[in-house]
Amino acid sequence: MIATKEEEIKESLRAVIDPEIGLNVVELGLIREIMVNEDNTGNITMIMTTPFCPYGPQLVDQVRRVGTQALGGPMTVEIGRELWDPSMMEEGAGGDWGLF
Repeated sequence: MIATKEEEIKESLRAVIDPEIGLNVVELGLIREIMVNEDNTGNITMIMTTPFCPYGPQLVDQVRRVGTQALGGPMTVEIGRELWDPSMMEEGAGGDWGLF
């Protein structure tokens, strides 16, 4: 099966770990949308686990760098307005927390 560029980028973002929680941004459900344009540019919309996440700037920069590398072109990252909650996590990801 051939993965779309968006799926490839999403998989590459599993390398970005939230240092406070110890899970990657995909498992946590922080990556809300990935768009790839015809001109080989892209945009990722992500959210934070808390509005004042102390690692927010670091996570945004890492997501931008990993996304740019996976795309092979410039990638921008926008912070969405959605509020995060544990139900956004991938199934099974919260097991270590005792959430599910």
